[in-house]
Amino acid sequence: MVPPSSLVETGTTIRIATTVNSQFVEIDIDSRASLLDMLRERLGFTGTKKGCDHGQCGACTVHVDGRTALSCLTLAAKANGRTVTTIEGVAAGDTLHAMQRAFIDHDALQCGYCTPGQVMSAIACVRQRQATSKDSIREFMSGNICRCGAYVGIVAAIEAAASEMQEG
Repeated sequence: MVPPSSLVETGTTIRIATTVNSQFVEIDIDSRASLLDMLRERLGFTGTKKGCDHGQCGACTVHVDGRTALSCLTLAAKANGRTVTTIEGVAAGDTLHAMQRAFIDHDALQCGYCTPGQVMSAIACVRQRQATSKDSIREFMSGNICRCGAYVGIVAAIEAAASEMQEG
């Protein structure tokens, strides 16, 4: 099988074309680079956080084609031809996404380090219709770890944003 021309390795780098936060991007990257490193270090989207770097804390959660992805465990090459959304891409200009606003309104953050990943997972929780009860929200969000213990506020924020997101 012949790989698409955009994925042919040229030494240790490959060229990929992707859309990040509604912006088309073509970039040469190390073929072993993670999506997290490409987003933070090459494209400057530093809202996505590097936590454990082992896919266990959820701080690096982004959306790839609308589905959650742990960007520390995803090769950047897998973003070729796909749409990536980071925390910087969920607001509409100066207007926060309903989930971002709900996190603020419900004090769902303490240190805030995990908040971008929590918000990205929370949006997916509602979109996938898993925000039906506190228990189902907790189960869906179990891959996101908050070391400060803001879980009560996070669940309250998701419940509050769910009705607004499902209406809109």
